[in-house]
Amino acid sequence: MEISLEDVHQALVELGRLRFGQMRVEDAIREIVETTHSMFAVDGAGLMLADGAQHLRSVAASDDRFAHLEDLQIRHQEGPCIEAFDTKELVGATDLEQESRWPLFSSAAVQREVRAVLATPLPYNQDAVGVVAVLSERSRPWSPANELALLAFTDLAALLIASIIQGEEQSELATQLQGALDSRQVIEQAKGVLIGTQGISPRTAYEELRSRARAERRKLPVVCAEVVQGAVRQA
Repeated sequence: MEISLEDVHQALVELGRLRFGQMRVEDAIREIVETTHSMFAVDGAGLMLADGAQHLRSVAASDDRFAHLEDLQIRHQEGPCIEAFDTKELVGATDLEQESRWPLFSSAAVQREVRAVLATPLPYNQDAVGVVAVLSERSRPWSPANELALLAFTDLAALLIASIIQGEEQSELATQLQGALDSRQVIEQAKGVLIGTQGISPRTAYEELRSRARAERRKLPVVCAEVVQGAVRQA
């Protein structure tokens, strides 16, 4: 069943009450995820937020298979959700069995009945703090209507996430988000150091930092902090 823009508009109008209601933000996010699952007629939908180590952690999911996305992408450090988060762009995979971008993740995902994924970054203050994604156990072409619908649901989720970050209530989720933002800032500083000293692109700088962290089996923010501290000492 193809999504119509009228259906998406109606769903967003109904969910619009979440921005002004008394519902807990965590519960509102779950309702967005459940509506996304139903609207797309997929086998799973979910929202992941970054933690202080810049790992994507599932906050709300409509299917147990979504835990596989979290587990496999952290284990292999690759996958559509990580790419959407890193590049801040929508990423789609229509058939992971034929996918060459993330060979380790794709092979493991197919074994766990995850065949197609569509993921979009969750924006906050010109950065990404997480990802909203849908998955299918069968190969599935993602249409432009699918992509627009996911972007629309993501924008609504982003408003709720912003209310957590900017709010005075220091919940566990707010603490996680603040830790992610703090570590992201260190990563951006380290990228700036490499760009300035090596004359490379931001993307190449990020890949170099991530490769170093993976090779040394250390957390990316820790490696980035050392790069920044080294540049300060040499200044």
